[in-house]
Amino acid sequence: MSEAVHEDQPDITEGVNFPPGLDNVDDERRERKRKLTAALRVFGKFGFDEGVAGHFTVRDPEKTDHFWVNPFGRSFKQMKVSDLILVNHSGDVVEGDGPLNAAAFAIHSQIHKNLPHVTAAAHTHSLYGKTWSAMGRLLDPLTQDSCAFYQDHVLFNDFTGVVLDTSEGERISTALGKKKAAILQNHGLLTTGSTVDEAAWWFITMERTCQSQLLAEAAGTPVKIRPDVAELTYSQVGQPIAGYFSFKPIYDVIVAEQPDMFDD
Repeated sequence: MSEAVHEDQPDITEGVNFPPGLDNVDDERRERKRKLTAALRVFGKFGFDEGVAGHFTVRDPEKTDHFWVNPFGRSFKQMKVSDLILVNHSGDVVEGDGPLNAAAFAIHSQIHKNLPHVTAAAHTHSLYGKTWSAMGRLLDPLTQDSCAFYQDHVLFNDFTGVVLDTSEGERISTALGKKKAAILQNHGLLTTGSTVDEAAWWFITMERTCQSQLLAEAAGTPVKIRPDVAELTYSQVGQPIAGYFSFKPIYDVIVAEQPDMFDD
């Protein structure tokens, strides 16, 4: 028999400084751009890139109707802070020299415009994410890690080809609402966060959760975690502070390995 769920649980992120933030807007912008660049390098290292597909954005802390994004055609693995471009909600590149990915604008402009609580958003064509997306199903609570998405992700089942129209981006933002992530059916994964760190971690762990469920279902009939236990576990591993702090060791490693990305 399963043990009872206890009401009083320790805070596994006690002592973590959250939400992060710097008093000076220039320092905050510099920090967000550095984190975005590092997250893109991590995605490249983890194999989430595929050709020119994939984009990661962060809202500018001062010009809140602008966002920083990786330029079209630049490898995640070679991304530098100086490569990032600043785009407004009209699709104008107002800072930086790289080309704008039309799909990135169509999706991310609407997320940042319609969801003011979202600071960062990530989408790539990662292998297990796009494979799971073809199932047309939400993820099940099969593991502790998967509980980060328990009742906190949506299925967007309106695939119409490459997203080039902001109307589809608007529908994606409407489907997301307050949820942290979306499975874009026949397309891939999309995650959001109040920080770059959070959005990056949710994508990393969601990709691995897709891999885990695909393996479990291929091996047999997985046993789902009880709803009350899944809900409790979500409160421990699915909160913004948990996503933010979970990315820290990955960030520390990529910074040590690839300091050349910070050319700002």
